[in-house]
Amino acid sequence: MDQEHVHAGKEIQRRTGKTFYLATRFLPRRVREPTHVLYGFFRIADEVVDDASGVPPERQAARLETLRAQALGDQPTDDPVLIAFSDLRERYGISDAEVNEFVDAMKSDIHTDRYDTYADLEAYMRGSAAAVGVMMTAIMDPEDPEAALPYAIKLGEAFQMTNFLRDVREDVLERDRIYLPLETLEAHGVTEGEVERLELTDSFATAMAEELRRTESLYREGVAGIEYLPEDCQLPVLLAAVLYAEHHALIRARGYDVLTAEPSLSTSRKLWCVLKTRWHWHWNRDPEAVFRRVSAVPRRETGKAGEPDPRPEDGIPTQ
Repeated sequence: MDQEHVHAGKEIQRRTGKTFYLATRFLPRRVREPTHVLYGFFRIADEVVDDASGVPPERQAARLETLRAQALGDQPTDDPVLIAFSDLRERYGISDAEVNEFVDAMKSDIHTDRYDTYADLEAYMRGSAAAVGVMMTAIMDPEDPEAALPYAIKLGEAFQMTNFLRDVREDVLERDRIYLPLETLEAHGVTEGEVERLELTDSFATAMAEELRRTESLYREGVAGIEYLPEDCQLPVLLAAVLYAEHHALIRARGYDVLTAEPSLSTSRKLWCVLKTRWHWHWNRDPEAVFRRVSAVPRRETGKAGEPDPRPEDGIPTQ
């Protein structure tokens, strides 16, 4: 790929996806550069609806249809990221169906701002997070893609759920969206209005705790498939999982308060996650074992909201 095109995607990722960008830096160049392009494409499409204040829905939809045509090579473009993505799609055999799934999910954000059930949210993630996992697997080129794919999809869903849980405040204030399933809120006695008003209650904390546990199950499932990836990709993907899951420790430490401020990892905390993950990886190349030792995901499901973060003890400080 043209280095100018790759650089355009890299700058988008560096600016808007700092956690994933840090993990991406550990990928081999053959995967790292296509990852910059993929992320750039995902972000361009995402921003059509996420940064659409004052833009009529029909114009958002039309822009996404143009992006779809350009990404599939059916329409010319001078955007360096889209040019590179179209080339990448052909080189790695990414199907039109995956691109369509992703763009359709972005289009659904135009009109859908609430999800009644987790099944509804899961269907949305099939087009967003899961499609990303499928495309990332394609550029990593594992020996047995069919074995790796189900785990990649679960891990993609875990990452996106962590983003949803971390970004509740931002999604409400900037986009009038609530990604927490309404059935979960209702089961804990939380109303939409309370979330819209950013009212932190004990009931909201218990609803968040439930969704964290659900998301942590996705991490456990997804990490179990890292072994099916090429050896030079395993540590970077493991690092991404550890970094994203670290937000769960922040959320628990704040008493599940994601409403008054957005939990954010400091640079030093990210670097410490990288250091301890690499140290354990040096001694043990089992992704599941390392993840259990260093990540914020407990070995077993946690109990009620407000319990301390149940990290395993490994003799190394966690912060």
